[in-house]
Amino acid sequence: MCGICCSVSFSVENFSKDLKEDLLYRLSRRGPDSSKQLVKSSVGYQCLFSGHVLHLRGVLTAQPVEDERGDVFLWNGEVFSGIKFEAGENDTQIMFNYLSSCKNESDILSLFSEVQGPWSFIYYQASSHHLWFGRDFFGRRSLLWHFSDLGRSFCLSSVGAQISGEVNQWQEVPASGIFRIDLKSTSISKSLVLKLYPWKSIPGENVIKECVHSLIQISANLPTFVSVVANEAKLYLKKPVVPLNTMMPQAPLAIPCINIAGVLPTRETLQRLLTDGRMKEVVQQFIDVLSVSVKRRVLCLPRDEKLTPSEALEACDRKANVAILFSGGIDSMVIAALADHHVPLDEPIDLLNVAFRTKEKTVLTGFNKKRKKQKSHCEIPSEESSKNDDDSPDKQFCVPDRVTGRVGLKELQAANPARIWNFVEINVSLEELQELRRTQICHLVQPLDTVLDDSIGCAVWFASRGVGWLVTQDGVRSYQSAAKVVLTGIGADEQLAGYSRHRVRFQTHGMEGLNEEIEMELGRISSRNLGRDDRVIGDHGKEASLEKGRLDFTPWNW
Repeated sequence: MCGICCSVSFSVENFSKDLKEDLLYRLSRRGPDSSKQLVKSSVGYQCLFSGHVLHLRGVLTAQPVEDERGDVFLWNGEVFSGIKFEAGENDTQIMFNYLSSCKNESDILSLFSEVQGPWSFIYYQASSHHLWFGRDFFGRRSLLWHFSDLGRSFCLSSVGAQISGEVNQWQEVPASGIFRIDLKSTSISKSLVLKLYPWKSIPGENVIKECVHSLIQISANLPTFVSVVANEAKLYLKKPVVPLNTMMPQAPLAIPCINIAGVLPTRETLQRLLTDGRMKEVVQQFIDVLSVSVKRRVLCLPRDEKLTPSEALEACDRKANVAILFSGGIDSMVIAALADHHVPLDEPIDLLNVAFRTKEKTVLTGFNKKRKKQKSHCEIPSEESSKNDDDSPDKQFCVPDRVTGRVGLKELQAANPARIWNFVEINVSLEELQELRRTQICHLVQPLDTVLDDSIGCAVWFASRGVGWLVTQDGVRSYQSAAKVVLTGIGADEQLAGYSRHRVRFQTHGMEGLNEEIEMELGRISSRNLGRDDRVIGDHGKEASLEKGRLDFTPWNW
């Protein structure tokens, strides 16, 4: 996870060689290991590039990087496959080397079409005065844009910052493709034109129709002096996923699927489904693909492998390199179980479980009633509920996810008692919630602004911070997770029909209706929560690992 930024000014009097203090602060929180700025000037415009690196793989490479031609590159992403690279090489340098060898636009598009992994980038070509930028197909890495009044300047950044006197300043760069700006032409014409190179999936797909639809959506949120157009050559990126598989299940599997639509599944229901040979095969394929995804995340990390036996730490003193946002629900349980298969056995795994203070009767009501499935780790407490100071701390924070988290911990301990499972209870008071929501979290959630975005943003921020209480057989002590990689199941509900509305659609319109609902969910996932959660988790100098948003996992569902 890195913080990248490019500020462009077309007016000398409005250009500053330093970023605004607030923006620089938020970028540096994302990249604690290296910070660097670079200024590039030309006739009619000036660019300030700012890079802040979280070092996880390969040799530490400061950003921005520049070559002998004056080209500049900023990268916030991971390369897992798709292009050739050697173990131990740095992703940023790999991508820049490939870009430097590109001869034309088609080469650049081919490169980003092949990269497997989450990414956002900014790339400046000095000779052509072109500025390229964009996000991966799912929008798993944040990139925002801000256009100043009258078109005198604009800014691209992983995170935004408040600018006095302006409303709705920052917007997420749409993950509709890659954009290009001709800076020289803009400086002359005084109008800013964004050229779009859109995603296209299969041969024969009407890329023009899809592009027009994207252009209409993007233009609706832009200032009047900014326009977006399709590239003249009609070039495009190849989508990393194939169309949704709409095949209906065949008998005898179709009958059990229909019968369980109106009831909660039991162990017997699942066992009956697994009697079907095809279903059992598909389930195993699912586990294998997800397991590989988790393995890539947890193994490619720096570890103290050169320690001699005398230097080796006691098991209880070893730090966890991997943490999991852990509610005890099926998403986090599956990820934890798979991480256990791949993380070295002598290394602990942090299970981060967040709870916001609540009244006892609220807990009982919420826990006993059937809860509507949402991607929220908590319920934000009311002012009244926080005043019940007579309850013990355990009762004050005994929310549903704390209860299921403890149950899940016992299952994991039974599955592998040799593993040290650090169950971290993160208890958040109303006072702390209100203060940090106002000063820190709200700026990360923006430009998203719904109540649900606020609720989930707060839960994910406190959980990924990893400051809480470590509960062990020997007692309870304060603890702060040092893990730089945070595994999360965010995106699973959209891909695997985890919301209650999916059940309703299945009950009313069958498998065909469910397929349509999932297709709609996946079509809009890049504009929903992935960029938000990247900003929220990255604020702690940690990498958000969205296991259900991996490109080698998603095609399996599609």
